[in-house]
Amino acid sequence: MITVSEATATAGALKRLSDEGVSVWLDDLSRKRITSGDLAGLVARRNVVGVTTNPSIFQAAIGSGEGYREQLADLAVRGVTVDEAVRMMTTADVRAAADVLRPVYEATGGRDGRVSIEVDPRLAHDTRATIAEAKQLGWLVDRPNVMIKIPATKAGLPAITEVVGLGISVNVTLIFSLDRYREVMDAYLAGLEKARAAGLDLSAVHSVASFFVSRVDSEIDKRLTVLGTDEALALKGRAALANARLAYEAYEDVFGRERWAALAAAGANKQRPLWASTGVKDPAYRDTMYVDELVAPGTVNTMPEATLNATAGHGRITGDTVTGRYAGARADLAAIERLGISYDEVVRQLEDEGVAKFETAWQDLLDAVTKSLNSKEVDGE
Repeated sequence: MITVSEATATAGALKRLSDEGVSVWLDDLSRKRITSGDLAGLVARRNVVGVTTNPSIFQAAIGSGEGYREQLADLAVRGVTVDEAVRMMTTADVRAAADVLRPVYEATGGRDGRVSIEVDPRLAHDTRATIAEAKQLGWLVDRPNVMIKIPATKAGLPAITEVVGLGISVNVTLIFSLDRYREVMDAYLAGLEKARAAGLDLSAVHSVASFFVSRVDSEIDKRLTVLGTDEALALKGRAALANARLAYEAYEDVFGRERWAALAAAGANKQRPLWASTGVKDPAYRDTMYVDELVAPGTVNTMPEATLNATAGHGRITGDTVTGRYAGARADLAAIERLGISYDEVVRQLEDEGVAKFETAWQDLLDAVTKSLNSKEVDGE
Protein backbone atom coordinates (compact mmCIF):
# COMPACT_ATOMS: atom_id res chain seq x y z
CA MET A 1 0.00 0.00 0.00
CA ILE A 2 1.39 3.41 -1.04
CA THR A 3 1.52 5.96 1.77
CA VAL A 4 0.38 9.58 1.43
CA SER A 5 4.00 10.77 1.30
CA GLU A 6 4.82 8.20 -1.42
CA ALA A 7 1.77 9.25 -3.43
CA THR A 8 2.89 12.89 -3.23
CA ALA A 9 6.38 11.92 -4.40
CA THR A 10 4.92 9.96 -7.33
CA ALA A 11 2.65 12.79 -8.51
CA GLY A 12 4.42 14.68 -11.25
CA ALA A 13 7.62 12.72 -10.67
CA LEU A 14 9.35 13.96 -13.81
CA LYS A 15 8.56 17.57 -12.96
CA ARG A 16 9.77 17.03 -9.42
CA LEU A 17 12.95 15.53 -10.83
CA SER A 18 13.46 18.60 -12.99
CA ASP A 19 12.71 20.87 -10.02
CA GLU A 20 15.46 19.10 -8.06
CA GLY A 21 17.96 20.17 -10.72
CA VAL A 22 18.07 16.93 -12.73
CA SER A 23 17.75 17.34 -16.50
CA VAL A 24 15.68 14.55 -18.06
CA TRP A 25 17.12 13.32 -21.34
CA LEU A 26 15.81 10.52 -23.55
CA ASP A 27 18.24 7.72 -24.36
CA ASP A 28 16.74 6.87 -27.74
CA LEU A 29 16.14 8.27 -31.21
CA SER A 30 14.63 7.11 -34.49
CA ARG A 31 13.30 8.82 -37.59
CA LYS A 32 9.76 7.65 -36.75
CA ARG A 33 10.04 9.22 -33.31
CA ILE A 34 10.87 12.53 -34.97
CA THR A 35 8.43 12.54 -37.89
CA SER A 36 5.48 11.25 -35.86
CA GLY A 37 5.79 14.10 -33.38
CA ASP A 38 6.56 11.67 -30.57
CA LEU A 39 9.79 13.44 -29.61
CA ALA A 40 8.08 16.82 -29.55
CA GLY A 41 5.37 15.26 -27.40
CA LEU A 42 7.91 13.97 -24.89
CA VAL A 43 9.40 17.46 -24.68
CA ALA A 44 5.97 18.98 -24.13
CA ARG A 45 4.54 16.39 -21.73
CA ARG A 46 7.38 14.39 -20.19
CA ASN A 47 9.88 17.13 -19.23
CA VAL A 48 12.40 15.73 -21.74
CA VAL A 49 15.06 18.37 -22.45
CA GLY A 50 17.70 16.37 -24.30
CA VAL A 51 18.45 13.25 -26.34
CA THR A 52 21.36 10.83 -26.34
CA THR A 53 22.18 8.29 -29.02
CA ASN A 54 24.73 5.53 -29.39
CA PRO A 55 25.58 2.88 -31.99
CA SER A 56 23.13 0.39 -30.47
CA ILE A 57 20.27 2.89 -30.70
CA PHE A 58 20.98 3.65 -34.34
CA GLN A 59 21.40 -0.05 -35.12
CA ALA A 60 17.91 -0.71 -33.76
CA ALA A 61 16.37 2.29 -35.52
CA ILE A 62 17.93 2.03 -38.96
CA GLY A 63 18.04 -1.76 -38.85
CA SER A 64 14.24 -1.75 -38.67
CA GLY A 65 14.16 0.17 -41.97
CA GLU A 66 11.14 2.20 -40.89
CA GLY A 67 11.36 5.74 -42.20
CA TYR A 68 14.67 5.26 -44.02
CA ARG A 69 13.68 3.60 -47.30
CA GLU A 70 13.55 6.75 -49.44
CA GLN A 71 16.91 8.01 -48.22
CA LEU A 72 18.44 4.57 -48.66
CA ALA A 73 17.17 4.49 -52.26
CA ASP A 74 18.74 7.88 -52.99
CA LEU A 75 22.01 6.84 -51.40
CA ALA A 76 22.02 3.62 -53.43
CA VAL A 77 21.53 5.57 -56.67
CA ARG A 78 24.47 7.77 -55.76
CA GLY A 79 26.63 4.71 -55.14
CA VAL A 80 27.90 5.91 -51.77
CA THR A 81 29.91 3.72 -49.43
CA VAL A 82 28.14 2.08 -46.54
CA ASP A 83 30.06 4.26 -44.06
CA GLU A 84 28.92 7.41 -45.82
CA ALA A 85 25.34 6.12 -45.99
CA VAL A 86 25.25 5.44 -42.26
CA ARG A 87 26.64 8.87 -41.44
CA MET A 88 24.19 10.58 -43.77
CA MET A 89 21.27 8.87 -42.04
CA THR A 90 22.45 9.25 -38.46
CA THR A 91 23.41 12.89 -38.82
CA ALA A 92 20.10 13.63 -40.55
CA ASP A 93 18.25 12.21 -37.55
CA VAL A 94 20.38 14.12 -35.06
CA ARG A 95 19.98 17.34 -37.05
CA ALA A 96 16.18 16.94 -37.10
CA ALA A 97 16.08 16.10 -33.39
CA ALA A 98 18.26 19.13 -32.65
CA ASP A 99 15.72 21.29 -34.47
CA VAL A 100 12.91 19.87 -32.32
CA LEU A 101 14.89 20.67 -29.19
CA ARG A 102 16.13 24.08 -30.34
CA PRO A 103 13.53 26.01 -28.28
CA VAL A 104 14.74 24.22 -25.14
CA TYR A 105 18.31 25.07 -26.05
CA GLU A 106 17.42 28.73 -26.44
CA ALA A 107 15.35 28.83 -23.25
CA THR A 108 18.10 27.26 -21.12
CA GLY A 109 20.99 29.24 -22.59
CA GLY A 110 22.49 26.14 -24.16
CA ARG A 111 22.49 24.08 -20.97
CA ASP A 112 19.87 21.65 -22.29
CA GLY A 113 18.12 21.07 -25.61
CA ARG A 114 21.11 18.94 -26.59
CA VAL A 115 21.33 15.93 -28.91
CA SER A 116 24.40 13.68 -28.73
CA ILE A 117 25.99 11.70 -31.54
CA GLU A 118 28.93 9.36 -31.06
CA VAL A 119 32.15 9.07 -32.99
CA ASP A 120 32.64 5.79 -34.83
CA PRO A 121 33.30 3.29 -31.99
CA ARG A 122 35.99 1.62 -34.08
CA LEU A 123 38.09 4.74 -33.43
CA ALA A 124 37.88 4.47 -29.63
CA HIS A 125 41.60 3.72 -29.28
CA ASP A 126 42.82 6.20 -31.93
CA THR A 127 43.19 9.75 -30.64
CA ARG A 128 43.84 11.51 -33.94
CA ALA A 129 41.03 9.73 -35.75
CA THR A 130 38.60 10.50 -32.91
CA ILE A 131 39.45 14.20 -33.12
CA ALA A 132 39.00 14.22 -36.89
CA GLU A 133 35.69 12.36 -36.62
CA ALA A 134 34.41 14.72 -33.92
CA LYS A 135 35.15 17.73 -36.10
CA GLN A 136 33.48 16.06 -39.08
CA LEU A 137 30.35 15.19 -37.11
CA GLY A 138 30.03 18.73 -35.85
CA TRP A 139 30.25 19.97 -39.42
CA LEU A 140 27.76 17.41 -40.74
CA VAL A 141 25.10 18.05 -38.10
CA ASP A 142 25.73 21.80 -38.18
CA ARG A 143 23.56 22.67 -35.19
CA PRO A 144 24.73 24.61 -32.12
CA ASN A 145 22.93 22.18 -29.80
CA VAL A 146 24.74 19.04 -30.91
CA MET A 147 27.10 17.26 -28.52
CA ILE A 148 29.80 14.95 -29.84
CA LYS A 149 30.20 11.75 -27.83
CA ILE A 150 33.77 10.63 -27.20
CA PRO A 151 34.49 7.43 -25.23
CA ALA A 152 36.51 7.76 -22.03
CA THR A 153 39.26 5.43 -23.16
CA LYS A 154 42.91 6.33 -22.62
CA ALA A 155 43.06 7.45 -26.25
CA GLY A 156 39.85 9.40 -25.78
CA LEU A 157 41.20 11.61 -23.01
CA PRO A 158 43.56 13.76 -25.16
CA ALA A 159 40.86 13.83 -27.83
CA ILE A 160 38.45 15.36 -25.30
CA THR A 161 40.96 18.09 -24.51
CA GLU A 162 41.61 18.86 -28.16
CA VAL A 163 37.96 18.88 -29.21
CA VAL A 164 36.83 21.03 -26.28
CA GLY A 165 39.78 23.30 -27.04
CA LEU A 166 38.28 23.85 -30.49
CA GLY A 167 35.06 25.06 -28.87
CA ILE A 168 33.06 21.88 -29.57
CA SER A 169 30.62 20.66 -26.91
CA VAL A 170 31.33 17.08 -25.82
CA ASN A 171 29.49 14.22 -24.15
CA VAL A 172 32.12 11.90 -22.69
CA THR A 173 30.74 8.36 -22.65
CA LEU A 174 31.51 4.91 -21.22
CA ILE A 175 32.80 6.09 -17.83
CA PHE A 176 32.78 3.35 -15.20
CA SER A 177 35.62 4.09 -12.78
CA LEU A 178 36.15 6.92 -10.33
CA ASP A 179 39.79 7.34 -11.36
CA ARG A 180 38.87 7.55 -15.03
CA TYR A 181 36.13 10.05 -14.20
CA ARG A 182 38.67 12.35 -12.57
CA GLU A 183 40.84 12.03 -15.67
CA VAL A 184 37.82 12.99 -17.80
CA MET A 185 37.18 16.11 -15.74
CA ASP A 186 40.86 17.01 -15.97
CA ALA A 187 40.75 16.57 -19.76
CA TYR A 188 37.71 18.86 -19.95
CA LEU A 189 39.36 21.57 -17.86
CA ALA A 190 42.51 21.32 -19.99
CA GLY A 191 40.34 21.75 -23.08
CA LEU A 192 38.69 24.84 -21.63
CA GLU A 193 42.13 26.27 -20.88
CA LYS A 194 43.14 25.69 -24.51
CA ALA A 195 39.93 27.34 -25.70
CA ARG A 196 40.54 30.32 -23.42
CA ALA A 197 44.10 30.67 -24.72
CA ALA A 198 42.70 30.66 -28.27
CA GLY A 199 40.32 33.48 -27.39
CA LEU A 200 37.16 31.39 -27.76
CA ASP A 201 33.92 32.10 -25.92
CA LEU A 202 33.89 29.58 -23.08
CA SER A 203 30.23 30.18 -22.34
CA ALA A 204 29.34 28.50 -25.65
CA VAL A 205 31.04 25.23 -24.67
CA HIS A 206 29.01 22.66 -22.71
CA SER A 207 29.84 19.14 -21.64
CA VAL A 208 28.45 16.16 -19.77
CA ALA A 209 30.29 13.14 -18.41
CA SER A 210 28.27 9.95 -18.89
CA PHE A 211 28.84 7.78 -15.84
CA PHE A 212 27.36 4.32 -16.43
CA VAL A 213 25.24 2.84 -13.67
CA SER A 214 23.30 -0.42 -14.13
CA ARG A 215 26.11 -2.34 -15.81
CA VAL A 216 28.15 -2.03 -12.61
CA ASP A 217 25.45 -3.81 -10.63
CA SER A 218 25.00 -6.42 -13.36
CA GLU A 219 28.64 -7.47 -13.18
CA ILE A 220 29.20 -7.17 -9.44
CA ASP A 221 25.84 -8.79 -8.58
CA LYS A 222 26.83 -11.75 -10.75
CA ARG A 223 30.00 -12.19 -8.74
CA LEU A 224 28.19 -11.74 -5.42
CA THR A 225 25.69 -14.42 -6.44
CA VAL A 226 28.52 -16.86 -7.17
CA LEU A 227 29.89 -16.25 -3.66
CA GLY A 228 26.41 -16.92 -2.31
CA THR A 229 27.04 -16.02 1.35
CA ASP A 230 24.54 -13.95 3.31
CA GLU A 231 27.04 -11.10 3.44
CA ALA A 232 27.56 -11.22 -0.32
CA LEU A 233 23.87 -11.41 -1.19
CA ALA A 234 23.10 -8.48 1.13
CA LEU A 235 25.38 -6.29 -0.99
CA LYS A 236 23.56 -6.93 -4.27
CA GLY A 237 22.16 -3.81 -5.91
CA ARG A 238 24.38 -1.46 -3.93
CA ALA A 239 27.58 -1.14 -5.96
CA ALA A 240 26.22 0.97 -8.82
CA LEU A 241 24.59 3.56 -6.60
CA ALA A 242 27.68 3.72 -4.39
CA ASN A 243 29.91 4.19 -7.42
CA ALA A 244 27.71 6.96 -8.84
CA ARG A 245 27.42 8.77 -5.53
CA LEU A 246 31.19 8.80 -5.14
CA ALA A 247 31.44 10.13 -8.69
CA TYR A 248 29.27 13.06 -7.62
CA GLU A 249 31.55 13.62 -4.65
CA ALA A 250 34.49 13.77 -7.08
CA TYR A 251 32.55 16.25 -9.23
CA GLU A 252 31.95 18.51 -6.21
CA ASP A 253 35.66 18.31 -5.36
CA VAL A 254 37.02 19.12 -8.83
CA PHE A 255 34.56 21.91 -9.52
CA GLY A 256 35.16 23.42 -6.10
CA ARG A 257 38.86 24.10 -6.70
CA GLU A 258 40.74 27.21 -7.78
CA ARG A 259 41.49 25.83 -11.23
CA TRP A 260 37.79 25.72 -11.97
CA ALA A 261 37.12 29.07 -10.34
CA ALA A 262 39.47 30.77 -12.81
CA LEU A 263 37.66 29.18 -15.75
CA ALA A 264 34.24 29.97 -14.29
CA ALA A 265 35.28 33.61 -14.04
CA ALA A 266 35.97 33.48 -17.79
CA GLY A 267 32.42 32.25 -18.44
CA ALA A 268 32.98 28.47 -18.53
CA ASN A 269 30.26 25.91 -17.78
CA LYS A 270 30.68 22.96 -15.45
CA GLN A 271 30.84 19.52 -17.00
CA ARG A 272 27.69 17.98 -15.54
CA PRO A 273 27.56 14.36 -14.40
CA LEU A 274 25.15 12.36 -16.57
CA TRP A 275 23.74 9.11 -15.23
CA ALA A 276 23.72 6.67 -18.14
CA SER A 277 22.51 3.07 -18.38
CA THR A 278 19.71 3.82 -15.92
CA GLY A 279 17.35 1.10 -17.10
CA VAL A 280 17.22 -1.61 -14.44
CA LYS A 281 18.57 -4.94 -15.70
CA ASP A 282 17.46 -7.08 -12.75
CA PRO A 283 13.66 -7.43 -12.51
CA ALA A 284 14.04 -7.93 -8.77
CA TYR A 285 14.87 -4.23 -8.43
CA ARG A 286 12.43 -1.34 -8.55
CA ASP A 287 12.36 -0.18 -12.18
CA THR A 288 12.99 3.45 -11.20
CA MET A 289 15.80 2.70 -8.74
CA TYR A 290 18.54 4.40 -10.76
CA VAL A 291 16.38 7.52 -11.06
CA ASP A 292 14.92 7.77 -7.56
CA GLU A 293 18.27 7.09 -5.88
CA LEU A 294 20.43 9.40 -8.02
CA VAL A 295 18.76 12.77 -7.55
CA ALA A 296 21.31 15.57 -7.20
CA PRO A 297 21.44 19.17 -8.43
CA GLY A 298 23.27 19.88 -11.66
CA THR A 299 23.01 16.36 -13.05
CA VAL A 300 21.45 14.72 -16.10
CA ASN A 301 19.61 11.39 -16.14
CA THR A 302 19.29 9.94 -19.62
CA MET A 303 16.60 7.27 -19.66
CA PRO A 304 15.36 4.68 -22.13
CA GLU A 305 11.66 5.21 -22.80
CA ALA A 306 10.58 2.37 -20.50
CA THR A 307 12.37 3.99 -17.57
CA LEU A 308 11.01 7.41 -18.51
CA ASN A 309 7.46 6.06 -18.50
CA ALA A 310 8.02 4.16 -15.27
CA THR A 311 9.30 7.30 -13.58
CA ALA A 312 6.32 9.27 -14.84
CA GLY A 313 4.00 6.55 -13.57
CA HIS A 314 5.41 5.68 -10.17
CA GLY A 315 8.77 7.36 -9.61
CA ARG A 316 9.49 8.34 -6.00
CA ILE A 317 11.32 11.64 -6.13
CA THR A 318 11.80 12.74 -2.54
CA GLY A 319 14.68 15.19 -2.86
CA ASP A 320 18.46 14.88 -3.05
CA THR A 321 19.45 11.23 -2.65
CA VAL A 322 23.16 11.62 -3.40
CA THR A 323 24.93 14.37 -1.45
CA GLY A 324 25.89 13.45 2.08
CA ARG A 325 25.75 9.70 1.38
CA TYR A 326 29.41 9.30 0.55
CA ALA A 327 30.51 7.47 3.71
CA GLY A 328 27.91 4.76 3.16
CA ALA A 329 28.91 4.49 -0.50
CA ARG A 330 32.56 4.01 0.41
CA ALA A 331 31.60 1.39 3.00
CA ASP A 332 29.59 -0.58 0.41
CA LEU A 333 32.45 -0.65 -2.12
CA ALA A 334 34.94 -1.54 0.61
CA ALA A 335 32.74 -4.44 1.77
CA ILE A 336 32.56 -5.76 -1.80
CA GLU A 337 36.33 -5.45 -2.15
CA ARG A 338 36.86 -7.39 1.09
CA LEU A 339 34.91 -10.28 -0.41
CA GLY A 340 37.59 -10.58 -3.09
CA ILE A 341 35.78 -8.73 -5.87
CA SER A 342 38.25 -6.30 -7.43
CA TYR A 343 36.72 -2.92 -8.24
CA ASP A 344 39.58 -2.10 -10.63
CA GLU A 345 39.14 -5.36 -12.50
CA VAL A 346 35.37 -4.89 -12.82
CA VAL A 347 35.50 -1.33 -14.17
CA ARG A 348 38.30 -2.21 -16.58
CA GLN A 349 36.26 -5.15 -17.88
CA LEU A 350 33.14 -2.98 -18.24
CA GLU A 351 35.00 -0.35 -20.26
CA ASP A 352 36.40 -2.99 -22.62
CA GLU A 353 32.99 -4.63 -22.98
CA GLY A 354 31.29 -1.27 -23.51
CA VAL A 355 33.55 -0.37 -26.42
CA ALA A 356 33.21 -3.89 -27.87
CA LYS A 357 29.39 -3.79 -27.65
CA PHE A 358 29.24 -0.50 -29.52
CA GLU A 359 31.68 -1.80 -32.15
CA THR A 360 29.49 -4.86 -32.65
CA ALA A 361 26.33 -2.75 -32.92
CA TRP A 362 28.02 -0.46 -35.42
CA GLN A 363 29.15 -3.40 -37.54
CA ASP A 364 25.63 -4.87 -37.42
CA LEU A 365 24.32 -1.51 -38.62
CA LEU A 366 26.86 -1.39 -41.45
CA ASP A 367 25.89 -4.92 -42.47
CA ALA A 368 22.18 -4.09 -42.47
CA VAL A 369 22.69 -0.93 -44.52
CA THR A 370 24.96 -2.77 -46.96
CA LYS A 371 22.20 -5.31 -47.51
CA SER A 372 19.64 -2.53 -48.02
CA LEU A 373 21.84 -0.61 -50.46
CA ASN A 374 22.31 -3.74 -52.52
CA SER A 375 18.70 -4.88 -52.45
CA LYS A 376 16.58 -4.65 -55.61
CA GLU A 377 13.68 -3.34 -53.55
CA VAL A 378 15.63 -0.27 -52.46
CA ASP A 379 17.23 0.14 -55.86
CA GLY A 380 13.79 0.13 -57.44
CA GLU A 381 14.73 -2.61 -59.88
